[in-house]
Amino acid sequence: MTDPARIRNFSIIAHIDHGKSTLADRLLEATGTIAARQMQAQVMDSMELERERGITIKAKAVRMKHKAADGTEYVLNLIDTPGHVDFSYEVSRALAACEGALLVVDATQGVEAQTLANATLAQALDLRLIPIINKVDLPAADSDGVHTQIYDTLRIEDDPILVSAKVGLGTQAVLDAVVRDIPAPQGRPAAPLAALIFDSSFSVYRGVILLVRVVEGTMKPGLKLRFFSTGHEVTVEEAGYLVPKMSPAERLSAGEVGYVICGIKDIHQVRVGDTLMEAARPLSAPLPGYKEAKPVVFAGIFPVNPADYQDLVAALEKLNLEDSSFNYSPESSEALGFGFRLGFLGLLHMDIVKERLEREFDLSLIVTSPNVVYRVQSRQGDWKVIDNPAKFPEHGDIQTIEEPFVLVTIVLPVEYQEGVLNLLKDRRGEYVGIEYIAGNRMLVRYHLPLCEMVVNFYDRLKSVSKGYASLDYADEGYRASDMTRLEILIHGEPVDALSSIVHKDKAYHVGRQMCAKLKELIHRQNFEVAIQARVNNHIIARETLGAKRKDVIAKCYGGDITRKRKLLEKQKEGKKRAKQFGAVELPQEAFLAVLRLDEDKT
Repeated sequence: MTDPARIRNFSIIAHIDHGKSTLADRLLEATGTIAARQMQAQVMDSMELERERGITIKAKAVRMKHKAADGTEYVLNLIDTPGHVDFSYEVSRALAACEGALLVVDATQGVEAQTLANATLAQALDLRLIPIINKVDLPAADSDGVHTQIYDTLRIEDDPILVSAKVGLGTQAVLDAVVRDIPAPQGRPAAPLAALIFDSSFSVYRGVILLVRVVEGTMKPGLKLRFFSTGHEVTVEEAGYLVPKMSPAERLSAGEVGYVICGIKDIHQVRVGDTLMEAARPLSAPLPGYKEAKPVVFAGIFPVNPADYQDLVAALEKLNLEDSSFNYSPESSEALGFGFRLGFLGLLHMDIVKERLEREFDLSLIVTSPNVVYRVQSRQGDWKVIDNPAKFPEHGDIQTIEEPFVLVTIVLPVEYQEGVLNLLKDRRGEYVGIEYIAGNRMLVRYHLPLCEMVVNFYDRLKSVSKGYASLDYADEGYRASDMTRLEILIHGEPVDALSSIVHKDKAYHVGRQMCAKLKELIHRQNFEVAIQARVNNHIIARETLGAKRKDVIAKCYGGDITRKRKLLEKQKEGKKRAKQFGAVELPQEAFLAVLRLDEDKT
């Protein structure tokens, strides 16, 4: 059992690509946690997708030992966190298990929007922040300017530690600061057990593996535990530390971070963020510092092969255990068959979940165009929450439609303000405020409808700012808006998977674009196909896909013209019959057409 006074639990937070994972690599090297022969870049990012994209997707935990200058040995529990705004849920869980955090800022980029958001989140949890300026060895580094930005925007008065995580400069100073400045956990090993589940994974052989931070009490094999939220009881089979691989221990006591295996085979029994307690000494309240994730973007996911439906069910259950920030419910579509409606924290989150389902579970999937949740009031005064355009009520039944808004914070160089402000105006943004910060940079705040961010907003922002703008957003509740359902009809039949909710001012433009895009993507049939956009039972746009023409008179050489006319009339009758009874098969690309509309406009 480790003395709590010699334990430090901390996290690394920063904007995406500011060097969190690289700094974690240097800390693991400096403490001898990983041998030099086993070292590789982004060692904490074990997922193939994380390495490929160069981003952290899941929070990771590792236990290190560090000997201070006075010879005292300390245990450092590091939890590495993602930086992208879509994974702020992972950050909040990680911070709830810590007493302090290293705030990493790129010396060439300065304070970005997500730096600001993560630092504010940590300050709200009363964590001790240690500012670190990374990449100080680069020619474009401006350490003094970034120091001023940290003070101006975050009001952190401490002098930052100057490091270069790539070459290892300043690593020892970071370790010393962690021991010196981050407070030791306040916990009593003899008290009733209270442990926070901050992550989990599933093993085919061991069942559910829980990652926990023990706040009070002691956890050891044989102890009977109870989940606070569900009341389900389990017995500890094994507990231990992550160094970084699992290493069994006799016990986990107050202040320590580790894993616990209880032989749980049913993944529905576990909720990440729940509190574990002793069955014999239950708690009266769960641990604080955790809040439920609220998905903001919804999309349908369907297997390309309907026979893979049961495999998709099993895959979603297992993936949801590791990433509980998305939710799912069964859904059926006339065009796509049986599938699920998934709720995500953002578009990158949606993309990552789809790729993980395809790679880790060998599935081929179709994802429908994403949309947000609307609140609709009927003429009778009843309110409904609509997360699927196909469930939108008829126009005559609607009294009021409310859509979600967010407060967008964008940090950018001043020279790109015109392009960014025009983009916000095009997306129905409402001005809140502008601040000018050190280093010829500005901070822009706007209220923006969430649906305007769903399709390509982040890509357009990066385009107009040459990649220099950074984005963060926070929920601002619902407001009444003039929204309507845009339906797409193929050969006279509405395709529910292509329906979308748009603002009335944009309905005509989006409808025309959709029809034009689908005309390019749908294969020609033996009959003429009408592609139409409909709003409130009125056709607002149409494209006609011409029929394939087979030259039926090619075999006629000379002779009476009536023979040729007979063949042509027969073909005409066949096409008429095909047009009446024929079905149009939509390619997979058609369901992603909405996502590409904005690209065509730029």
